[in-house]
Amino acid sequence: MRAEIETIVDETKQAISLLRRHLDWDRSLRRLQELNAKAEDASIWNNPDEAQKLMRERQQLDDAISAINRLEQGLADNIELIAMGEEEKDQGIISDAEDAIRGMRADVAKRQIETLLSGEADSNDTYVEVHSGAGGTESQDWAQMLLRMYMRWAERSKMKVELLEEHSGEEAGIKSATLLLKGHNAYGWMKTESGVHRLVRISPYDSQARRHTSFASVWVYPVVDDTINIVINESDCRIDTYRSSGAGGQHVNTTDSAVRITHIPTGIAVACQQGRSQHQNRAIAWDMLRARLYEAELQKREEAANAEAASKTDIGWGHQIRSYVLQPYQLVKDLRTGVESTSPQDVLDGEIGEFMEAALSQRIHGSADKVIEDVE
Repeated sequence: MRAEIETIVDETKQAISLLRRHLDWDRSLRRLQELNAKAEDASIWNNPDEAQKLMRERQQLDDAISAINRLEQGLADNIELIAMGEEEKDQGIISDAEDAIRGMRADVAKRQIETLLSGEADSNDTYVEVHSGAGGTESQDWAQMLLRMYMRWAERSKMKVELLEEHSGEEAGIKSATLLLKGHNAYGWMKTESGVHRLVRISPYDSQARRHTSFASVWVYPVVDDTINIVINESDCRIDTYRSSGAGGQHVNTTDSAVRITHIPTGIAVACQQGRSQHQNRAIAWDMLRARLYEAELQKREEAANAEAASKTDIGWGHQIRSYVLQPYQLVKDLRTGVESTSPQDVLDGEIGEFMEAALSQRIHGSADKVIEDVE
């Protein structure tokens, strides 16, 4: 086995060992057995909320244990394949096994980062708001491209995606939209995307084919479950109803069923038009407002989140977290971490994991450094 692969194998084994330790392997196996036994008891559904909580814990534990078992088995299998290939002098088998081992190292690195998602709401589902900046059709088209990027990322990550609200642009694109992403650690991953995103391209809307710069902002906040108590005085809120917008057709509401709730003390506003009735939209909007107020409280506690909030004050120059350049060259660059991609189309098709991992790693390590500084 080549020295490079031996090093990767050793690093991967050490990383898997750390994952086992972080999971508290023996305790987790016992807990999974307990949860499996409870899941077989139909009486747990007498309390649906508690049952769903147990089933969620069971699924997360099962996924974590299965992933470690799969990584250990995959590593052992590929080490054996390399030995077999060397014995038979079959370079094809060796190359395939080495590529698989390199891929496992990347998978382990991602899972190591994921184990650090231990924030108060990191495991929750998440809302994602996209807003176009100044610039009319150009920025509205860019906002729609970002919206699609996040929907594609969520689908690739096997998350459920719901479009809660959308305001279309006059000619193309969107003025704003709100997504609900449901999946394990949805907020933990997506929170790294909050900020302003900048696009540079030859405009498809410019008859002179000039280069344009467009901006759109993204705001991410967690879904608040019943274990987190957020008190809202209805007297502090203004509730407006309006007609849902859409592309037209028989499913567009003809009544004022869409709902917008504004929390007057903070100026936070949310809107929903997904439901077929005003009652449904009002209930979802209240949930969204609770989540926004909770996210605001989280920002007060986290220095990094405060910096992100400051970056949202102006959708324009000097505030972007990432640049997407389609012309004159092909480059996506994250201005916080320095991570780059020369395949913008792949990024816009939802391949943003590398950016998220780097930003999350930087955020976590930055918080750890801050703690060390405070102690010193």
